Amino acid sequence: MLAAAVAAMMAGLPVGAARAAVTDAFYDRTFMLAAHRKCDLFEPALIAALDAAALQARGAALRAGAPAADLTAAAARARTKAARTACDDGDLNRVKARVEAGFAGWMRAARMSFPGDRSAWRGDRYESQAAGWRLVQDSATGRSPVRFGLAGTGPKTTVPTAVVSFAGQPRPYAARIVMRDRDKTPRVWLTGGGLPPETGRRVFFAGWSHAAAPTLLTEGARQGEAWIFPADAAEALAQLDPRETFVVEFLFRDDSVAEARFEAGDFAAGRAFLTMGAI
Repeated sequence: MLAAAVAAMMAGLPVGAARAAVTDAFYDRTFMLAAHRKCDLFEPALIAALDAAALQARGAALRAGAPAADLTAAAARARTKAARTACDDGDLNRVKARVEAGFAGWMRAARMSFPGDRSAWRGDRYESQAAGWRLVQDSATGRSPVRFGLAGTGPKTTVPTAVVSFAGQPRPYAARIVMRDRDKTPRVWLTGGGLPPETGRRVFFAGWSHAAAPTLLTEGARQGEAWIFPADAAEALAQLDPRETFVVEFLFRDDSVAEARFEAGDFAAGRAFLTMGAI
């Protein structure tokens, strides 16, 4: 849906034009969000959709090479314009009608893919009796498949979860997520495998683990372990730059570590997609 529209918009455009197109999309959506906060323009589900769209446009702009400072400036201009626009402004009401029409189909989407540079987050707004992936990305450690994302029975009842299916290996005694610490390393880190030195990292340990439900396993896997992380881990991931990497590490008693790399990508946009609720 939106991802396909962004891709179509950028296809065939020179790099500078593609960057400008997605930056403009980010500006427009930020303006409408700011105008809504001032004038109460939209219903909650549409705001969630618009929020996801703005985050995805920001991610696309960053991946197209737009400096983060330019996007911060664009957001500031959008909010300033919204503050100066009267709620009964004719142009604003015409744009409001276009947004409502444009997002009507998007709000009915049950599933959506949020592609990044190398990997994608897949969102799912269905509800079920068994836990399922509501937002997930696939990776691997060696030959063992690993999935990470938000799992639960519905889009608003999720927990950060990693599922791994080790073949012929002892069971790890712990699992942790490793990412850039935004307080210790304020600047985005895109070199050296995508993670800063250890002194600039943040770690979240899984609180517990259990046998993974079949609905969480990769296709063809017969068994696996689900490692459950604190909600703060999802919040921290949503604050990363879409181009950054984070790692899920599994720790063994012989001091070995198995790691699976993931792309932060549009995790934040995927989370916003889920806030629209079950469909």
